[in-house]
Amino acid sequence: MLGYKVPAPDEAMLISGGRAKSNAPFRVVTGHGAFILPVFRKARFLTLAMCEAEVAEKCVTQQGITLNVRSVIAFKVGNDNESIISAAQRFLSDQDQMAVLTGRIFAGHLRSIIGSMTVEQIIRERQKLATEVLDGSKEEMARIGLTVDALQIQSIDDDGLGYITAMSAPHNAAIQQQAQIAQAQANQAAAEAEQESQRNQAEFARETAIVKAQYKAEVDKAQAQAAQAGPLAEAQAQREVLQMRTELAERAAELRQQELVAEVVKPAEAEAERVRILAVADAEKMKIQAEAAASHNRVALDRMLIDQLPQIVEKAALGLSSANLTVLNGAEGLGQVAAGLVSQGVAIFDALRGGVIDYEDDYDDGHSAAPVAENSDSGSDQRRSR
Repeated sequence: MLGYKVPAPDEAMLISGGRAKSNAPFRVVTGHGAFILPVFRKARFLTLAMCEAEVAEKCVTQQGITLNVRSVIAFKVGNDNESIISAAQRFLSDQDQMAVLTGRIFAGHLRSIIGSMTVEQIIRERQKLATEVLDGSKEEMARIGLTVDALQIQSIDDDGLGYITAMSAPHNAAIQQQAQIAQAQANQAAAEAEQESQRNQAEFARETAIVKAQYKAEVDKAQAQAAQAGPLAEAQAQREVLQMRTELAERAAELRQQELVAEVVKPAEAEAERVRILAVADAEKMKIQAEAAASHNRVALDRMLIDQLPQIVEKAALGLSSANLTVLNGAEGLGQVAAGLVSQGVAIFDALRGGVIDYEDDYDDGHSAAPVAENSDSGSDQRRSR
């Protein structure tokens, strides 16, 4: 807008050409704009930004030792209207003069303060020096509308005199001694650490060797067992084969025994049973025949024997026909032979008849018919002997 101006955030706008409040020579505007009447009003701007001033001054201490002191001052125009008006009346036309004047003010106060202190105090109490310089210059800076934010002592030296170096020599020696002690301790710790490391390495090597030896022994043992495993396994296999063969042989023997039982024993037992059954049947037959004979009268039995007598004599004659006999007395001898055959037939008849009677008596007494067979055999033996 024509005639309307606004100052920057770090500026103060000074409007002259009209009446200002509180009898001020001009109106101060900060943080907002104002309308400026052309021709009748005039606006100027004063910086409120931070400024810097450097001071490099030769100062003489209480001991008469000259020191080169370098410092930096951070300052600015105060924020209140009174400080702005004071600074504007002094520096508005040449605002760079603020840094020059500030440096001169601080240089004077710095010389004054250092003149009242020793080198040791200055070196050891540098912050005290800065505080005293600030306190001494504060009033003067306020009169010109400036405030100091900070004072920093950058360096102090004796311009090659060696006083500061000599002053620091004991401390330097002590520091060097402490450094040497620390270095020695560090070297000792390093040596001990190295020795410990070597011991650890030796212990590790020893344990490694032991482990390797144990591992080798186990490997050798495993190899030996593996080498023996073949023969042992073969022997074990042979034993198992023999055992299996033995079991097979025993099984085969059992099967053969069962086969023998099936093929021999069982048939033999069956045959024996058959013979026994036949014998029992024969015995029953003989028993039945004996009972039948006993149930008939003796006449019928004698008749049967008489009927068999010619056959008995005939059988006896047949036996003589195969015999080598010589007859010496002719017809008389033949008659005697015939008479003998008849006599033998009668004897056989008596023997048979007597055997039947004995068998009946034995059967009546509860005995077997075996004695009858024995009597028959004895009778036949008697006939053969005759």
